[in-house]
Amino acid sequence: MDPQPDPSGADAKPAKGRSLWTDAWQDLRRNPMFVISAVLIVLLLTMVAFPGLFTSASPTVGDLTHHYQGEPRYTHFFGEDWFGYDTQGRSVWARMVHGARASVLVGVLVTLSVTLVGGIVGLVAGYFGGWLDSVLSRITDIFQGIPFLLGAMVVLTTFTKSNLWVVIAALLFLGWTQIARVARGSVITVKQSDYVHAAKSLGASTVRIMFRHIVPNALAPVVVVATTALGGYIAAEATLSYLGIGLAAPAVSWGVDVSNGKDALRTAPHILISPAVMVSLTVLAFIMLGDAVRNALDPKSR
Repeated sequence: MDPQPDPSGADAKPAKGRSLWTDAWQDLRRNPMFVISAVLIVLLLTMVAFPGLFTSASPTVGDLTHHYQGEPRYTHFFGEDWFGYDTQGRSVWARMVHGARASVLVGVLVTLSVTLVGGIVGLVAGYFGGWLDSVLSRITDIFQGIPFLLGAMVVLTTFTKSNLWVVIAALLFLGWTQIARVARGSVITVKQSDYVHAAKSLGASTVRIMFRHIVPNALAPVVVVATTALGGYIAAEATLSYLGIGLAAPAVSWGVDVSNGKDALRTAPHILISPAVMVSLTVLAFIMLGDAVRNALDPKSR
């Protein structure tokens, strides 16, 4: 009698001749959550790369004709300018479009940095084990015990002037621990595989085993966590800028605009709401993408 398939999907394996990544891509193409998030992210990246396609207005030049009698004029919402003007007569839509570059750049660069640093720490700790694993794990525990935003605030307040690179360095300083833990666990699992033992018995070097056998097969959980975390770093930049210790004028970012709009919340809420919605949509898109990738790479979910 043939064995019955495990309903939990734990025994699911990639089809013969196809890799896990190939099967995952086939699943992703049929997943509406992935398609919607991918469309949003492509649109966002196009806005970052070519802001001139979305607006011809300057994000930094204000038009004083949008003021009258010393008070700001907000009556252009969905009028001659879709999202009206801020208190200095600057186009809110133009600032949303151009602000995407700084916000997304922070998210992408921080994600790449923490993936590189955390991945190396997790790879070394998980592969070599022993005292080296103990030391690196305790260092990871110490950094992970620091509240993320509070730690970033402390780091940023030590600098007299904050800019894009300072914000990235502050988020990297405290953000690599999650990737390190995930990478360590994945490496420990993969290094117990038969093909790794076979490579060792054939005399393969440590470097070859790590980068030929360990890294490619331990990468999937790290990719999932990094994709989900990217949106969180964009939100962190907005939060720090709102608190006045992240990016600051004349820099143009969604966080800076949210901070600028808080003083006019009662009279002109669209100044704050517009960039806040962009932050929320972007974070949502990356979370949806991360969930879709996680489901596609997890055999138990099939």
